[in-house]
Amino acid sequence: MKKFVIKILVNAVGLYVASIVVKSGIAFQGTGLQLVWTVLLVALIFGLVNTFIRPIVKLFSVGIRLLTLGLFTFVINALMLWLTSKISEHFAVAFHVRNFWYALLGSLIITAVSLVLHAALPDDKRR
Repeated sequence: MKKFVIKILVNAVGLYVASIVVKSGIAFQGTGLQLVWTVLLVALIFGLVNTFIRPIVKLFSVGIRLLTLGLFTFVINALMLWLTSKISEHFAVAFHVRNFWYALLGSLIITAVSLVLHAALPDDKRR
């Protein structure tokens, strides 16, 4: 459970940083505590999408990932972010990704932030 909460918090930070860097293409609406809850809810949706849908997409895209030497994974990450946006809109959560290219840029930022945070956080396995 602790690992799941940490992953959601790391995703939340990554999503928020992406919305700051890509202001015109990725947006949260709200202020104060409402914004915090919105970011956490979107991070939860993003985590669920990555847990349940991403493995299926990766399975069916093995051939193209091999052909592109893994670079197609960036496209998959962008599609998962874009799908998170569509699911959020469906449930009236104030999060929007304008188009695929902003999703691609946002997914790169989220990946970079997640890598840095996971490297900085203590890991029980490394002890």
